[in-house]
Amino acid sequence: MSTLLQLKSFVTVVDEGGFTAASRRLGVSQPAVSRAVATLEKELGLPLLIRSRDGVSLTEAGSLALSHAREAVRHLMLMSAEVTALAGEITGTLALASLPSVTGTLVAPQLQTYSERYPAVTIRLFEGSEEEVRDWLDRGAAEAGVVSLPIKGLDTAVLGEQDMVAVMPATNRLAGREEVSYAELAREPFIRSTGGCAEVFTPVARRVGVDFDVDFEAREMSAVLEIVRAGLGVSILPSAGLPDLPDGVVIRPLVPKTVRRLGIAVSASASTAARAFLEQITALDLH
Repeated sequence: MSTLLQLKSFVTVVDEGGFTAASRRLGVSQPAVSRAVATLEKELGLPLLIRSRDGVSLTEAGSLALSHAREAVRHLMLMSAEVTALAGEITGTLALASLPSVTGTLVAPQLQTYSERYPAVTIRLFEGSEEEVRDWLDRGAAEAGVVSLPIKGLDTAVLGEQDMVAVMPATNRLAGREEVSYAELAREPFIRSTGGCAEVFTPVARRVGVDFDVDFEAREMSAVLEIVRAGLGVSILPSAGLPDLPDGVVIRPLVPKTVRRLGIAVSASASTAARAFLEQITALDLH
């Protein structure tokens, strides 16, 4: 019969990409993690992981077992947290996936409040693109995540809003304008951020009949800004959470005004710790 340590070790090794990182996250020795996974493989009768110098990858059996193991761990942790909650204390782990552009401005203050309110909860924060956040939520690797609203199939609460702005070299012909339209930006080489921003402005561009000529793509906003600084094009980014603008880069309001509405999303079967965080965000009343 598989134990909680065996299942948690297997899931964590996959999520962290190796046994050393998994042992640090679980707070147990690497040999203990290795033994737990090896014992699970022995009980199931097939190898679950392919071990190499570059890390680990899933076998066919491992891919099949992973979703079941993840769900089993989630249910066992949920059981523990809900029973403890009957005594008035919320425990467990809040696995929160965030977007780099909002972690410092919108998420960090809420996590500070949350940790003061629920000191027995361990907070695990990791960052990625919006596509990655949604994938982590779907797979159960994260129980709560920052997403653009609206989103279907998840319980949500409004976290905040970000105005999207036009970004361009200070030497660009549009830099002297007080505001810049989508049509004007579309006449310039365009740098598209792949971290989730495009999902906000692309529908607006289509609505006004604009198609950007994408010359470059970059995930991190800092990379987008450096490409703009080099004079290679223009972009659209959220005004809040922007790194310090490099010399020679300016931002201008967009026409039509484009707002990114952000929220915290959790699944219907989220843990008590994740539900408590959602309730805290809901209480902000930013609707």
